[in-house]
Amino acid sequence: MSISTSAPTQVRRSQAGPIVTEAELPPGEHFINGSFRPGRGATPTAVIDPCTGLEIASVASGTVEEVDSAVAAALAAQAEWGRMVPKERSEILHRIADRLAENADLLVRLESANTGKPSMVSEDDVAGTVDTFRFMAGALRATTSMAAGTYAHDHLSLILREPLGVVGVVTPWNYPLLMGAWKIAPILAAGNSLVIKPSEQTPLTTLKFAELVADILPAGVFNVVTGRGSVVGQRLSEHPGIAMIALTGSVGSGQAVARGAAESLKRVHLELGGKAPVVVFDDADLAAAASSLRAAGYWNSGQECGAACRVLVHESVAGEFTALLVKEVSTLVVGEPGAGKEVEIGPLNSKGHYERVLGYLERAKAAGITAAIGGTALDGPGYFVAPTVLVDVPDGAECSREEIFGPVVTVETFADEAEAVARANAVPFGLAASVWTEDARRSHDVASRIDAGTVWVNSHLVLANEVPWGGFKGSGYGRDLSVYALDDYSRTKHVMHNQGR
Repeated sequence: MSISTSAPTQVRRSQAGPIVTEAELPPGEHFINGSFRPGRGATPTAVIDPCTGLEIASVASGTVEEVDSAVAAALAAQAEWGRMVPKERSEILHRIADRLAENADLLVRLESANTGKPSMVSEDDVAGTVDTFRFMAGALRATTSMAAGTYAHDHLSLILREPLGVVGVVTPWNYPLLMGAWKIAPILAAGNSLVIKPSEQTPLTTLKFAELVADILPAGVFNVVTGRGSVVGQRLSEHPGIAMIALTGSVGSGQAVARGAAESLKRVHLELGGKAPVVVFDDADLAAAASSLRAAGYWNSGQECGAACRVLVHESVAGEFTALLVKEVSTLVVGEPGAGKEVEIGPLNSKGHYERVLGYLERAKAAGITAAIGGTALDGPGYFVAPTVLVDVPDGAECSREEIFGPVVTVETFADEAEAVARANAVPFGLAASVWTEDARRSHDVASRIDAGTVWVNSHLVLANEVPWGGFKGSGYGRDLSVYALDDYSRTKHVMHNQGR
């Protein structure tokens, strides 16, 4: 496949000052039992601006003892919180949503400063965060369950939904505020308290959230301990006082958490990686598919578990589709979040991840795989990688099987439907996928045969709080969003009354 590569992308740089002032930064401390506490760990963790590689803040490095203090506070607060009637907890969640909406501009700028995200991505994250709390505030007042009834002679059965207790939460660096909300809102709605560990790379909006809601939530219901997963995350997963550990992160992190939770047999909720196949049939609207992938493949610089990163296109239309995709990708604007509203692609989150993504691109090139566009780092400071389309990708190539988690889309071809489905499923992940066809019967059938928790038809990466999100296989188990999340964070109790007379 021969497609001309465009000139290297230029990074738009901000000519203004920092987008967040020092006064707007949250305290770099743990938030335990309703107030911030200085860390007792040795060396604070530096928080780096990925646009420049320079330090913008530092936060406490949590210890086992600090986790234990946070869990003790959560245990003490949970009983009273869990006994509130749904209306009372709902009103508090609505107040949280209102407070976040009032501070939306600050949260957008803080998220962009910490992650390098363009304003449009951070604005979407904050809007989604507010809506998550509003949805859960309503959903908790309308939970449903099996009807009470006489299922054994002379005995009345009642089915109750109860809080689990204290939930430990570990959130990722790619969506620190939004993924935090996806956990915090249903956990609180179900009557639990929690201790959350944000990524040590992107903790600022989680700490700002704690600061903003400190006067709304009862002390101890919500706690934050910052630090490394090997210390804070491990203690959360092992702590006997925690009823469940919920993590969004890498497969390796999920495995570590599950191992830690096994000793105490606590519940585990995992939303892990993805390698979403995009199956484009010969009757698809190719222009619409390419236009959709311009966003769905590169949103948040491809640092997205559900990203449309692996295209499987019918061999008869592969050339036409790839040309359309490359044309779309060539128009993406790369830059710093302070460089204007037009910026669509920011840097990768950290130096380590930047080097990891470049390693995938270098190995693909060495294997004879062509970058139709991009394929390189971009000049200047920061961790910027050019939006990339890899073509002539053979079946089983590393770049098409492993989660690169960057602005990279691979293109493979298939000959028939059976091959497309088999290869779509031939990866360790099962989080998301999409099918592109104008044949309604084919769309239903193929979607049912793809092993993924979410399958879009003629779209990709469209989410709503009313519908569940989660995967199969190596993508983990449990569901975020929707009423299914409330089910995950509560337990079912059967109470049977002998009413024989």
